[in-house]
Amino acid sequence: MNMTKNPQPLHNFHIPVMGLAYTIDSPIRVAHYGISSVISLADDELIEKMNAFYHEKLNIPYQEISKKVTDYRAKRITSYLNLVDKIVKEKFNNFKNELVESKEAVENYIAILPNKSEIKKGLQSIIEEGINWKDNVKNYIEKNLSAGAIDVNIMTKLDKDNFDKNEQLPLMYNDAHAALRGFANSTTNSSIVLSAGMNPRLFSYFENFEEFYPDENNQLKKKITLKVSDFRSAMIQGNFLAKKGLWVSEYRIESGLNCGGHAFATEGFLLGPILEEFKQKKEQLIQSAHEIMIKALEQKGKRIPDESLELKITVQGGVGTSEEHDFLLDYYNVDSVGWGSPFLLVPEATSVDQETRNLLIKAKEEDLYLSQISPLGVPFNTLRGTTNEKIKQKRIQESKAGSSCPKKFLALNKDAEGNGICTASKKYQDYKLEELEANKNNFTIENYEKAKASITEKSCLCVGLANASYLENDIKIKGQDQGVVVCPGPNMAYFDQEVSLFQMIQHIYGNTSVLRNPNRPHFFVKELKMYIDYLKNDILSISEEINNAKSKKLEAFKTNLLEGIKYYETLFSTIPNFETIKKEISKQIEFYKNEIDTIEIPRLQIA
Repeated sequence: MNMTKNPQPLHNFHIPVMGLAYTIDSPIRVAHYGISSVISLADDELIEKMNAFYHEKLNIPYQEISKKVTDYRAKRITSYLNLVDKIVKEKFNNFKNELVESKEAVENYIAILPNKSEIKKGLQSIIEEGINWKDNVKNYIEKNLSAGAIDVNIMTKLDKDNFDKNEQLPLMYNDAHAALRGFANSTTNSSIVLSAGMNPRLFSYFENFEEFYPDENNQLKKKITLKVSDFRSAMIQGNFLAKKGLWVSEYRIESGLNCGGHAFATEGFLLGPILEEFKQKKEQLIQSAHEIMIKALEQKGKRIPDESLELKITVQGGVGTSEEHDFLLDYYNVDSVGWGSPFLLVPEATSVDQETRNLLIKAKEEDLYLSQISPLGVPFNTLRGTTNEKIKQKRIQESKAGSSCPKKFLALNKDAEGNGICTASKKYQDYKLEELEANKNNFTIENYEKAKASITEKSCLCVGLANASYLENDIKIKGQDQGVVVCPGPNMAYFDQEVSLFQMIQHIYGNTSVLRNPNRPHFFVKELKMYIDYLKNDILSISEEINNAKSKKLEAFKTNLLEGIKYYETLFSTIPNFETIKKEISKQIEFYKNEIDTIEIPRLQIA
């Protein structure tokens, strides 16, 4: 497919973005082993603090980028990414030198490579031959080893307008636009992962940066990865970018509900059938975008690649065993599998304070839930008992609900004057509570309490999702106390101990298991159950009168779930995988099928 290829990735798993802080420095921790991970670009304040922290730690002179500097957000991001890139390159070179000097280091490295890896076999045969092994290892690793990618993430919806005094700044200074510019101007040779759907203005802004267009070797210095939940949205977004001469190098499929953080539910489409469609139509995706991109590049007078560029399909969401991992790689031909939440228990890989990590270790199924705490109004996977929850409850009891809102990244609503306001802020909640109080007589006591709870349950994610890094690294936290918000997926319930990076990789590749509870449901089955619960809650939450459009939507959701079950029945009866749990899987699928059959979709009653 590609004319000139980069070295193949050393691993077939990646660490997705988690919160604002949890993967903020993961590349520094794991990239030298060839593991790719993703940094969130949402919080430039946290990024600036981490930049200062690592400059001091490594004794490098540090120049603060204050908010008084023009374009400070983009500049902070560029500066931090350049530092991360520099540290990763140094660590990678040191690691290669270590491999050349020590046979033990090579053997330890061989132990964390995938079992079917060609590089693993190559290194093993050099060690076994034993002749001139230092020279041979040196030549071999120079040719075949590469550091893991320093990928970054932008939630496309977080693109707040910005102001200088009261004057609105041009579009390029919007939050997501500035973050994109910060990444584009950095020295990293990696991908930007776009999540949360299409933002046409932001997508169009990519055209301003040469790094996203193919060079004379058909290579992209900077790549675009789209996080998607179904094939149709992948096709629409991919073609939209192709019309601008831009190539999507990777579609990262994420389970709609069985994931960490914000959950963007599909209309009842399950992960298995979604993956099947990508498997069947991958060539269509490539051809369609390639043809459109060529026309756009011709119009722009840019270099035309002779062949279509490389396209990867990856997947993440609830994977927890090596058997599930291998099945996704082998059956659906995906290029990599994302392992998120389990890595929160690996101190070498993620930035988590000890109190939060202990809470995660103890978490059971009932402690992990889909909440409404996000100011974005999107369901958000979280955990009961966090310090943030306790502090928030105390404020509510003292009639001081809401956050002081120091960062305003989620101030996406508008107040009466047309200024941005966040639904977790004290200002917003005070106003809404006063409004509710004025209309108190129109509510039953139960509905009044419900309405009040739905106003005050919003959490300050900007601060809560960043605090873990401050606590872990003893960085002073200014302002109102918000505690820590953590956003693991439901899969967290089955991982119950702190583990080393070596152990976790061994677990992923099936050489050991870190799971102590045998009662973990198959990830397809877990997601199915979550979608059934989601449908039931959707029906229960209908407060106003049902209309035909809503009825149709619920009916389609139910039909899609039943179609998905039909697909799973056929799949599990034909594949050789999961022999030990196949009977149990079939039993559970049958049980859930019967449960869906009993769900009544409310309809408009005509008198």
